[in-house]
Amino acid sequence: MNRPLTDIGKRPFSGSYLSTDVEFLLKPVALEPTPVEEKERRIQAGVTHYSEMISEERRPDARYLSLFEESCQLGVPRLARDIRSLAGQILELVQQGRLNREITLCSLVRAGVPYGVLLKRDLARLGADVTHFGISIIRDRGLDEAAMGDVLARRPVDGVIFVDGWTGKGAITAELTESWRALTDREPMLAVIADPCGRANLCGSREDWLIPSGILGGNVSGLISRSILRSDLIGPGDYHGCIVLDHLADIDLSRSFVDRVDVALSSLADRVELDPEAELSAAARFRTEADRTVAAVAKRFGVQNRNRIKPGIAEATRAVLRRRPDCVLVRSLGQDPDLAALIHLCRQDGVDLIAAPELTGPYRAITLIRETK
Repeated sequence: MNRPLTDIGKRPFSGSYLSTDVEFLLKPVALEPTPVEEKERRIQAGVTHYSEMISEERRPDARYLSLFEESCQLGVPRLARDIRSLAGQILELVQQGRLNREITLCSLVRAGVPYGVLLKRDLARLGADVTHFGISIIRDRGLDEAAMGDVLARRPVDGVIFVDGWTGKGAITAELTESWRALTDREPMLAVIADPCGRANLCGSREDWLIPSGILGGNVSGLISRSILRSDLIGPGDYHGCIVLDHLADIDLSRSFVDRVDVALSSLADRVELDPEAELSAAARFRTEADRTVAAVAKRFGVQNRNRIKPGIAEATRAVLRRRPDCVLVRSLGQDPDLAALIHLCRQDGVDLIAAPELTGPYRAITLIRETK
């Protein structure tokens, strides 16, 4: 049964998406931006948790937006196939009785949101009873319990699927597992587009590829920031916070991007078939290789805190955009179109690029965050 959510700090909204696409269970807040260098120093010193600060979101330049367009031309057809594959896997779980027919997609804000929008549209197209929420999860803090409490007051717990864009080291997957177990005594079900570390339940593929929206931020995710959690802004029972990114409204691509993929989806066959046993075997293999890769990078560069290692194209790119990178390891400095945007950023910012195929493992790129003194 739906119930009104009228408390201050608990008013769902849709950002720049259609109201039928998503309900963000977030509290818009105002927060003075922290300079990146100061934020990095505080995070690494353990003085302030990353969720208590945010830097002003970088505005992509014309060249970077053109690289996004090129990535769409290459990647939209593949993304459509991956979304249809995930939709098929979800419907198969319903048919097997392993998932409630009332499907509830909970996208992890904010990287999961575009894919949750697309999955919601596609599942509805295929006849499913589906709704979609944008939910905060924060490393070391867990899921937003107020938001999940309201979701579970409206929808059955055994129909919940969490949606994210990709896996990196698997840190958020581990956070999700711990948090969902504590809330419900159940194992979470996580669906992602790309799962190079082999830790998602459902995925489009295990390959680390350039998912177009992975290289942008708020202007492809509904004009919201990553989530914020600090006691002077978020009161008891409030949703986790976010900043509305009005300064990016003139270059907002959130709706045009999902509409573009949706057009490609509408022309696909009903299902994309997968071999379940082969998928399980691949997941185990990728988990082992991903763990080995992160350990090797940590050893080579003397990294004590593995939060400084950001593997995968999307994570590596976002780290260059938001953090202070020491260097970026790439599988190749040749003509790999999946790495063009990341290489452009690194050259623009003077970040060291190292071709290290022997270190990158299942990932195309890994960013190492600079250690602060």
